[in-house]
Amino acid sequence: MSYALFALFVAGVIFWWIWISPFSFTYSDTTLDIDEEATHRVFAFGTLRNHFVRSLIIRRYVPTEPARLDGYRRYGLDLLPDEGAYTEGVIFYVTPTQLRRLDRYERVGVKYERYLYTLEDGEYAWVYRLISDIQPILEE
Repeated sequence: MSYALFALFVAGVIFWWIWISPFSFTYSDTTLDIDEEATHRVFAFGTLRNHFVRSLIIRRYVPTEPARLDGYRRYGLDLLPDEGAYTEGVIFYVTPTQLRRLDRYERVGVKYERYLYTLEDGEYAWVYRLISDIQPILEE
């Protein structure tokens, strides 16, 4: 019994350290420069498509709609430019606080970066991409 309680305690501390504490993550310039008055549109093509994961991270259920990003194909945890391809996913809307929570989950500036892309419907949405040597095609 005591081993199980200890394991649960350790899991709680790890969860707190990674997802809540201010000590384990330094926000990048991308995260600090958020329009505080806007509602932000996010395109998810991986883990964030799961409503349970998304709700746990942003601390609220948000509905999604199917969406498509043309000119990219999914490659593992990232997207690669590919003119003839497209990536299916979902879009959802978040507040600036919720966007920062997503940035923390995606480890913006450490593992991922957040870019603004135009989706198939002609509207912009934030898309998380792995930080790598492959440079994304940025919207002007």
